[in-house]
Amino acid sequence: MVNKFKTVCLTAAIASSSATFAGGLLTNTNQHVAFNRMMSREASIGIDGVYYNPAGVVFMGEGSHLAINWQLAYQTRTIKNDYKLFTNNVNNPTTPRDFKGKAFAPVIPSFQYAYNKGRWSLQGNFALTGGGGKCTFDNGLGSFEKIVGETAMGAIGLAGAIDNALGAEMFTSDQAFGKKGSYSFNSYMHGRQYYFGLSAGAAYKVNDNFSVYAGLRGIYATCNYYGYVEDIKVGNMPLYQVLDPSKENSANIELSCDQSGIGFTPILAVDYKTGRWNFSAKYEFKTRMRLKNKSVNQLPSIGNLDDNLKNQMNKVLTAKFMQAGLPQEQAMIKAEQTSTAVLANPTVVATTAGLKQQFDSKINEAIGEYADGKKIAGDIPSLLTVGVGYSPIDELHINVGFHWFDDYNATSYNNRNKLLKKRGTLEFNAGVEYDVTKKITVSTGWQNTNYGLTDKYMDDKSFVVGSNSVGFGGVYHITKKLDFSVAYFHTFYNHVKTSETVTLAPGVSNTYNSDYTRNNNAFAAGVNITF
Repeated sequence: MVNKFKTVCLTAAIASSSATFAGGLLTNTNQHVAFNRMMSREASIGIDGVYYNPAGVVFMGEGSHLAINWQLAYQTRTIKNDYKLFTNNVNNPTTPRDFKGKAFAPVIPSFQYAYNKGRWSLQGNFALTGGGGKCTFDNGLGSFEKIVGETAMGAIGLAGAIDNALGAEMFTSDQAFGKKGSYSFNSYMHGRQYYFGLSAGAAYKVNDNFSVYAGLRGIYATCNYYGYVEDIKVGNMPLYQVLDPSKENSANIELSCDQSGIGFTPILAVDYKTGRWNFSAKYEFKTRMRLKNKSVNQLPSIGNLDDNLKNQMNKVLTAKFMQAGLPQEQAMIKAEQTSTAVLANPTVVATTAGLKQQFDSKINEAIGEYADGKKIAGDIPSLLTVGVGYSPIDELHINVGFHWFDDYNATSYNNRNKLLKKRGTLEFNAGVEYDVTKKITVSTGWQNTNYGLTDKYMDDKSFVVGSNSVGFGGVYHITKKLDFSVAYFHTFYNHVKTSETVTLAPGVSNTYNSDYTRNNNAFAAGVNITF
């Protein structure tokens, strides 16, 4: 029963690693204010093209071009879980239950630079290519409580086996584990993930209509995860009393892990202009990332379960036999003999042996991803983007775009990526930009994100859901060489519902239902400078 707690706690903080931005599972595509206000920038010619359309930047005027951007993002993640055992929580006996996480990133900077001369454009970009904030679940997750409830049932099952062999009520008494499976505990988790990306490359104008680009992005990832499950109590007995009664924290689980790693992304792009049309394409190769752990984790031990159970029984039985009139020494001897016989009962032996075997076989799985010194796979998927732009009149620009993220072939821990559909993530977008006057430009746009999700992939420790995003904003052209932009976009997330049957004992099962969704808001402002 204890190993299940470890599995949950030690993998839970990964929930915070999901990006708070637009894009694929590990890719942020909103790296310039222009995206926030228009959503479709793959075929635009501008300084933001250093990320969205690097081959097209060469068609800007000669000289230096600089963009400085700031974003603020706020996201909530909500999982509604419905599970019968939740009614055994003495502090909150309700089901279904909402578990909410909050992610807030108040300062998200990005910078784009290009120097154009003749047929060449030398470019650089700095941005958060993945992650970008902290996420906190003040009350843990439903998967935390699910395992706590199941552990409580396992505890009363063991208590019943012992008391049946004893022929008296001890561990199933109301003063101990009881018979109902009631429980209480405290849990918390938060995580932080930043993938800093710095790219450099060059575009070359083959002729007045066609250009090509090649570049390389270096990525430094830094992550931190912290979480705990503590003060676990089944009935009126703290769990630590059967693990190590001399230490009140012996049943607590605490995760404290820092991860870091470096990866490199080759990038190729092309752009073709003809009349009022523009066509572009970009391909980012898969980024191989291996994150190294530096951890200080606290884990419970089940190895002394027999001895601690025996000590508990000896104390209770000694007092009982003394009350019946036996001298202390004889009472202690009889208590020792009785507890030894009970713990040798075949049913009790099978129950405790099963717990230990399960613990030993699962311990590596439980601590694997966050074990100190271990390197964890965390690839960023390859990305293909295609864009088409059209300007029916000089003041109006219409764009459509497409993204394909090959998430299925981006290796993650335990190959969880293989639980996705092979097609990967598909995104479609469209945007419109209109010059109201020579000083003011307004724009709006839409983007649809469709992940290749399966029920097996969905997990409250790390989940995404499909969405539709809308953005709008404007540009004030302060001078011919200085623009100021503002934008806002909101993401409307779908609901993904899953259900699993949990077998608690032969012939005894419950249904665990989950409903996943999110809510996201992002604000942005920035300046574009030509000099």
